Amino acid sequence: MAIRELKVCLLGDTGVGKSSIVCRFVQDHFDHNISPTIGASFLTKTVPCGNELHKFLIWDTAGQERFHSLAPMYYRGSAAAVIVYDITKLDSFQTLKKWVKELKEHGPEDIVVAIAGNKNDLGDIREVPMKEAKEFAESIAAIFIETSARNAVNVEELFQKISKQIPPLENPEVDSNESFKLTRQPTMSSRRCC
Repeated sequence: MAIRELKVCLLGDTGVGKSSIVCRFVQDHFDHNISPTIGASFLTKTVPCGNELHKFLIWDTAGQERFHSLAPMYYRGSAAAVIVYDITKLDSFQTLKKWVKELKEHGPEDIVVAIAGNKNDLGDIREVPMKEAKEFAESIAAIFIETSARNAVNVEELFQKISKQIPPLENPEVDSNESFKLTRQPTMSSRRCC
């Protein structure tokens, strides 16, 4: 079975739960006291997809504005980008729209974009209507899903949806990295989540 390395970067405001989503996906763990990411952290997980194995090379980027200029270093060459917002913070959804614009202008042409509304366990204090977010995702042909890293809701499904959007290799004998080459970048942080 062919193994394909797929670079995925997570983008979005600080505190929306990017690191928590990655920790839940990779280690099936949730840390209530996770520290903000400095620069970016890197984790991997391999999942089956049809006749292939997808090895996700996940770059979890810092959400603070001062690190925004580093983001292109991480989304360059990515097969997919997950833009995360907090359903309880409308401003995080507005920032998401800026990330989408930046990806369209500077990201890889064939990048798969997924929009994840995190913290859906806090629906009683929701500020971003699901309908509005879903319609926005549809308008840009992006995957849309609401997640809860805390309660392990739809985190696996998010990455499954990304896997399904990646076109299969036409010739499995070809080097599995042919479609999406990985460019190694320095990790700004040695912190591992969880």
